[in-house]
Amino acid sequence: MEENKKELVDFVVTARKYKTTLTEKFKNRPVWHKPFPGDVISHLPGTIVELEVKVGDEVEAGQLLLIHQAMKMLNRVVAPVAGVVEAVNVQIGEQIPKDHLMIRINPK
Repeated sequence: MEENKKELVDFVVTARKYKTTLTEKFKNRPVWHKPFPGDVISHLPGTIVELEVKVGDEVEAGQLLLIHQAMKMLNRVVAPVAGVVEAVNVQIGEQIPKDHLMIRINPK
């Protein structure tokens, strides 16, 4: 009789060691990378309704950058850091996917 041998992986939680198997979905997941502090990324697919900045503008943390319509809601997207707008990768009326880099700010 042939036995299916699964690869067991060790992990530790509060000083206790456990063994588990990993699913194919987990093994094939995209690798996480730390985002750049000035990147403004869309969390939902949607449409750009208003654009309040252009390349070269100085912005303060919390300043309105654009309005993004997603799931019938208008979302105010604000600057995560103070700095200078380095790139604007969207236009009014453009439909964007999830995780799209909308604006990049070079922090002060």
